[in-house]
Amino acid sequence: MSEVFGSSSDSSEFDIEFAVPMTHRLRFTHDCLGADIDVLHQLLHSDHGQPARVQVWMDDGLDAWDPRLRPRLQSKLLAADNVELVRPAELLPGGEAVKNDSAIIDELLHAINDDNLDRRSYVLAIGGGAVLDAVGYAAAIAHRGIRLIRLPTTTLAQADSGVGVKNAVNWFGKKNWKGVFATPWAVVNDEQLLTGLSDRDFRCGFSEAVKVALLKDPAFFRYLHEHGGDIASRKSSAVRHALRNSVLLHLHHITRGGDPFELQQARPLDFGHWSAHKLEAITNYEVRHGEAVGIGIAVDVCYSHLTLGLPLKIVSQTCEALQKLRLPIWHDTLCDEVIFDGLEEFRQHLGGELTITLIRDVGQPVDVHAIDRAAMQEAMRMVAQWESCDQGTTTPAL
Repeated sequence: MSEVFGSSSDSSEFDIEFAVPMTHRLRFTHDCLGADIDVLHQLLHSDHGQPARVQVWMDDGLDAWDPRLRPRLQSKLLAADNVELVRPAELLPGGEAVKNDSAIIDELLHAINDDNLDRRSYVLAIGGGAVLDAVGYAAAIAHRGIRLIRLPTTTLAQADSGVGVKNAVNWFGKKNWKGVFATPWAVVNDEQLLTGLSDRDFRCGFSEAVKVALLKDPAFFRYLHEHGGDIASRKSSAVRHALRNSVLLHLHHITRGGDPFELQQARPLDFGHWSAHKLEAITNYEVRHGEAVGIGIAVDVCYSHLTLGLPLKIVSQTCEALQKLRLPIWHDTLCDEVIFDGLEEFRQHLGGELTITLIRDVGQPVDVHAIDRAAMQEAMRMVAQWESCDQGTTTPAL
């Protein structure tokens, strides 16, 4: 014992730091359910010569867009020597509905139990961020963790949440109240899976790109400001550049930022989110998450200008970038005092002292522990003034 813990064997206190080795696997493909299926096969490791046992859950919106995808994937998995598809691919409702229904989590857990999946089995989640969240939560709590492979089918999930280590569902009317931290076995960002998105849903993901660029990368921020129109018009080269840079910045923060499981008080990647989460809830999720984040970013850059001296030029470029991306920067519920309840809910979600990340300049995040309500209301008035302008072509008199 003394060789391990030193000579103080009579001590009553031992604080021992340790790290758990993990690998985060991210793949970029053009058609992972077709010509690039080998990428998926390679991720499905078989143990001791036994085939990888696999369950598949798919967003029903994807199935409605192209009913051929599900049987195509099934046939390719069934044809693989190293894979055992334990049941036909199942469908789940997309959007917040899947995170608001506890019966769906029970269904997922029953299916995992009925098929005798274990920690070396795989669950494939194919869908938007909400489906990835719900399936990921069930996979993480079954046997304390079954290997999860995410195939995000929205720009929002491919830009951000797909590589996250958080899995959660909504509870008590609060977003992501019930959840766990669990690193996915792998994430596959596939271009073909995005083609069925409506223009509105397609644009939603790029608010998270604006967010992470403001936090970490001035050059990327300039790119989004200059090419926002091309991205909104779905020009492939611009979209590919924006999604790849966004997800890699998120992944670098998670794997190299020193706090992947949010044990500290700051959550830098939730810049703009304190009001966004509340806005989603009070509009009954009629406002999409990506839209709410764009609005929250606009509010927080204006507040950063008023309280931290963020240059007005950056405020202008942020609002212009969001508008070029055809994302809203205003919603009338910002006039409702209930929006400020989002601050306490944001604090409770992490615990401890309220910590909101703002920016002093692009790439210069700052954590604050109190919000001046009058200044925040003034920031919201600034955003309303921006929204009243013609898509950023006229600079408001601030």
